[in-house]
Amino acid sequence: MAHKEMTHSPEETHGSFKAYTLGFVFSIVLTVIPIAIVMNGWLEGRANAIMLMVFAVLQLAIQLLFFMHLREEKKPRYNLISLVFGLVILLVIVAGSMWIMMYNMVAV
Repeated sequence: MAHKEMTHSPEETHGSFKAYTLGFVFSIVLTVIPIAIVMNGWLEGRANAIMLMVFAVLQLAIQLLFFMHLREEKKPRYNLISLVFGLVILLVIVAGSMWIMMYNMVAV
């Protein structure tokens, strides 16, 4: 059986060790802070939810920049358009689900 070697061209770079390390450290920090907020009860109600959402968005940005290499593609515009489309779909699903949960009069 012939062994097909998988190589990358010089233009297709993946992140450096430093970039992966920074992404990993940022991800850990952005995970530990919300856990500490929730476990210690530092915030309550709406402020708690807003802070969790802010940290979730920051975590998403870190994942896209450091691990998905969004800024390092040959044609980042196509990836950005796909990302924006995905975020719009995600926003519609989350907002629609929250609206249904908040204003569902049948369940009350």
